[in-house]
Amino acid sequence: MSEERIGVVIEARDEPGVLHQLTGVIARRQANIASVEMLGSAVSGHSRIYFELERVSEPEPLLEELRAVPAVLHVAQEPSLQKIYGKRIIIMGGGAQVGQVAIGAISEADRHNIRGEHISVDTIPLVGEKALAAAVRAVARLPRAKALVLAGSLMGGEIEKAVREVREQGLLVVSLNMAGSVPDAADLVVTDPVQAGVMTVMAVAETAKFTVERLKRRVF
Repeated sequence: MSEERIGVVIEARDEPGVLHQLTGVIARRQANIASVEMLGSAVSGHSRIYFELERVSEPEPLLEELRAVPAVLHVAQEPSLQKIYGKRIIIMGGGAQVGQVAIGAISEADRHNIRGEHISVDTIPLVGEKALAAAVRAVARLPRAKALVLAGSLMGGEIEKAVREVREQGLLVVSLNMAGSVPDAADLVVTDPVQAGVMTVMAVAETAKFTVERLKRRVF
């Protein structure tokens, strides 16, 4: 039985009960839904749905049964986003600091990806306590997000609360050494932004021998 995820894109009529029918087929075939996303309307009255499925030993019978659902117009198997983009690192905060962290993260991710890893880096320059707190909480809902880097000069208040919340959900949070209370709430605090990007990638990469939990200090 294959342990690798497969991606399935389904175009179907946009009507009540379609998602229930599709998930019923997947359940009968004993596949596990790792993630699902509505991709929006392909054309008027139609919708596109993307599933990432695990435990699919024989994809073709599953795809044929999905095609037999009356509302389904087209079914295609695609490489999973897990395989293509892999683990995601999210960098957010002030534009200049975000850019410097990205330099380190992208350079280090390239080194690991050449060795067989799949790590991608997303950035969003963003300011304001409410906007940043909402964005931090949203990272926990992003598919494949493994680490968040907060890059700025001053963060605290509601952002600190959001950091503690996402850490409880298993997200690694790295902070630049900045003013405010966010560094106190983060897993790791790094002064140099380029090094922050490098260390974050090393922390999530399977090809790196670096574990945050084994560090004797958390501020660098």
